[in-house]
Amino acid sequence: MCSSLQQTIVGRHGAFATHVRCHWVWATPLPEGLDPAKAGPLYCGGITVFNPLVQFDVKPTDRVAVVGIGGLGHMALQFLNKWGCHVTAFTTSDNKAAEAKSLGAHAVVNTRSEADLKKVAYSFNLILSTVTANLDMNLYVGALAPRGRFHTVGVIPEINTSAFQLIMGQREISGSPSGSPITVATMLDFAARHGIAPITEEYPMSQANEALAHLQSGKARYRIVLKNDLK
Repeated sequence: MCSSLQQTIVGRHGAFATHVRCHWVWATPLPEGLDPAKAGPLYCGGITVFNPLVQFDVKPTDRVAVVGIGGLGHMALQFLNKWGCHVTAFTTSDNKAAEAKSLGAHAVVNTRSEADLKKVAYSFNLILSTVTANLDMNLYVGALAPRGRFHTVGVIPEINTSAFQLIMGQREISGSPSGSPITVATMLDFAARHGIAPITEEYPMSQANEALAHLQSGKARYRIVLKNDLK
């Protein structure tokens, strides 16, 4: 959250480089047993969903819901399950229910059903949203327990809700970006210890254009890793 944020690759050349040179202070070693091909997505999507657990002191006894089972959400389910929470997956797709449970969800709620959302009213200490679409915020805030938090790591275009719902339940709405180097190191250790890994598809670097087309088609599940095969 530095006022003069400098990112490694975003906004400059080097996204397809085979090596990145940096000061050792900013290089985080991978824990033993962590597959390098799986580590890349942890440094981005993984830390994005892990950071709120640390920032907001999420407890193993908390009831937490994850909105969206995609690139971010599928890692959030794994982290929260191993953190000890009771985990509910919020998804618009019934065919993702089995997968969500295999990733660590104890329950699945179809968010296209207003009736199903009303059944979980006043339930959650934390709702972690990973989606980038507008939501019916009154329903989601209504699903929070007193002093519950709706936290977004997805870039929702607009967040509109009733101030009365926030005031009466002393609820909160918040958001966060990635995470600090210390939190990244903690996340990597936690992932290695509990066998947490993103679901990835691997392409050789020589097929980078095909990989990008696959990503743009919306069919990637859930992160694409390019492996260098160029000489």
